[in-house]
Amino acid sequence: MSDTVVRQAPQAPATSSKHRSVASPARARRRVRLSSIGAHALLVLAALWLAGPFVWQVLTSLKSLTEATSVPPTWLPQNPQWGNYGTSLHGGVPLTAMLVNSVLSTVLRTIGQVLFCAMAAYAFARLRFPGRNVLFALYLSVLMVPAQLLLAPQYDLMLHFGLLNTLPALILPGMFGVFGTFLLRQFFAGLPADLEEAARLDGASTGRIFWSIMLPLARPGLVALGLLTIIQSWNDLLWPLVVNTDPAKMTLPVGLAYLQSLFPTNYPVLMAGSLVAVLPLIIVFVGMQRRVLEGIALSGAKG
Repeated sequence: MSDTVVRQAPQAPATSSKHRSVASPARARRRVRLSSIGAHALLVLAALWLAGPFVWQVLTSLKSLTEATSVPPTWLPQNPQWGNYGTSLHGGVPLTAMLVNSVLSTVLRTIGQVLFCAMAAYAFARLRFPGRNVLFALYLSVLMVPAQLLLAPQYDLMLHFGLLNTLPALILPGMFGVFGTFLLRQFFAGLPADLEEAARLDGASTGRIFWSIMLPLARPGLVALGLLTIIQSWNDLLWPLVVNTDPAKMTLPVGLAYLQSLFPTNYPVLMAGSLVAVLPLIIVFVGMQRRVLEGIALSGAKG
C-alpha cells in the first residue's frame, strides 16, 4: 500500500501541467479571436461613421422640401421624390451636357497626362543626354509657381489658337503636368536596369524598350497618376470659368455652382445634383480598386 501511494503521488502535478499546456493554446486562440472581433467591430464603426454623410445625402435627395427642412429631421422619406433628379438635370441648368463635358475632359486629360508624363519621365530617368539634370531642375521649378499665375498665359494661348468656348480649351492644358513627370521619373529610376540591358543586347530600340518592357513595369505609378488626374480634372472649377462663357461648354462643378444659385434653399434638388456629380468618381474607384491594391502590393514587394 505504501509503495502504491508513493508511486501515485507524483502523478497529480504531471496531470495538472498537462492540462495547463493544453489550456494555454486554447486561451491564446480565444484571445486572438476576441482581438480580431474587436478590431473588425472598430473598422465597421469607422466605416459607418465615414459613410454616414453619403447615406444622408442619398436620403435627402429623395425627400420633399418639407421633410428636408423639418425639425426634428426625418431619416427616411415617406414618398421618395425621384423627380428631384429630373429637376437637377433639367431645371434651368444643362447639367446633362456638363456631365458629358466633364467625362470627356477627364478621360482625355488622364490619357494625356499618363502618356506624356510617362515619356518625359522615362527620358529623364533612363536616357543619358547633356544637361539632363539641369533641364530637369528647371522643369521642376515650375512646381514653385502658383497655378493661378499660369492662368493668364494659358488663356492667351487658347485665345491665339482660337479655342475659347470649346472643349479642347478645357482639355489641352491639363494633358501635361510637372508633378506627374516627377512621380513617374522616381518610379522609372527605381526599376532594375538588367531587363533594359538585356533588351538592348537583343536589338530592341529605345521606343520598343519603353513600350514593351518599362511601361508595363511602371503600372503602379501609372495607376496612381491616373487616379490623381481623374480627381483633379473632375473637380476643376476655375479653368472652365476662365476659358468658357457658354454654359453648354462648362463642366459639372460649374453646373453645381449654377444649380446652387437657382435653388439656394431647395436642399433635395441640391443633394440630387451633388450625388450625380459624386457617383461617377465612386464608380471609377470601385472599378479600379483591384488595380490600386495590386499596385500597392507590387510597390511593397519591390521595396
